[in-house]
Amino acid sequence: MKKKRIKHILSDFLQRMRFKYRVSITNENTLDETWYTRLSRFSVLIFVTAFFLTTFILLTLIIFITPLRFYLPGYQDSGNRIAMIQQTMRLDSIEKEVQLRDAYLVALKENMTESTHIDTTRALDSVQLKERATKIMEKTKREEEFVRKYEETEKYNLGAVTPSTNEKMYVFFRPVSGVVASTFNPKDEEYGIKIITSPHETVKSVLEGRVICTEYTFENEWVILILHGNDYISIYKNNTRLLKHIGDYVKAGESIAITGTEENDKSSNKFFYFEIWKKGNPINPQDVITFRF
Repeated sequence: MKKKRIKHILSDFLQRMRFKYRVSITNENTLDETWYTRLSRFSVLIFVTAFFLTTFILLTLIIFITPLRFYLPGYQDSGNRIAMIQQTMRLDSIEKEVQLRDAYLVALKENMTESTHIDTTRALDSVQLKERATKIMEKTKREEEFVRKYEETEKYNLGAVTPSTNEKMYVFFRPVSGVVASTFNPKDEEYGIKIITSPHETVKSVLEGRVICTEYTFENEWVILILHGNDYISIYKNNTRLLKHIGDYVKAGESIAITGTEENDKSSNKFFYFEIWKKGNPINPQDVITFRF
């Protein structure tokens, strides 16, 4: 009985699905039939399914063939992924370079501000200044005798010395204690001097200024650059450890690094290398500082 009932229900359902209806369009004024068709429930179901399936296929093709696919969440081309990684690394390097330049500009600005002192306590006209300068520059015999004795005494002093005529406003400190192994020779691209030092020798700043660069290289180990007044830049290479960082203000003679290797170290690069630059040009450190030979 149950099987017959199920068969009856199925046959009744199929009959209703296949039963056709007449769908017509009639003119309202003349009541003439202008168009008609016959549809069954089954045919309507097929038409609707075919319409949605065709629409889905067309949309899928449009999305995956055109650049619209890049807007889908989670979809990313391998080439684009590599390009994004490269761009990110490039932005990182640019950001670091900008930070270094900002630090350099801040250090340069602060150094120039601190090295410029304007005396506004008293204003003198040019005539008074000239007369006063003339009186001050006149030397007595006793002063000349004192200067001569002082120069004879300081001739063999190995400490800080007063620079030559062009640099008479600055007193340069000796950066390290040691023996000069190689002198200044711009023709061979030797823009500084090499000094043999003892192990763990302290490196000192030759003038007051501000640290503008610190870096480590395989050839020169730790390198530190200091910007001084009057556009001087001092460079200290082959350091084993740095005591200052970019932006730090240092005084003349203040410790900035440690140089020198261990006595049992057989490496060939045991020299401390020192340079002085002024307005983009190298100058001989031995013209402003006395070293041992």
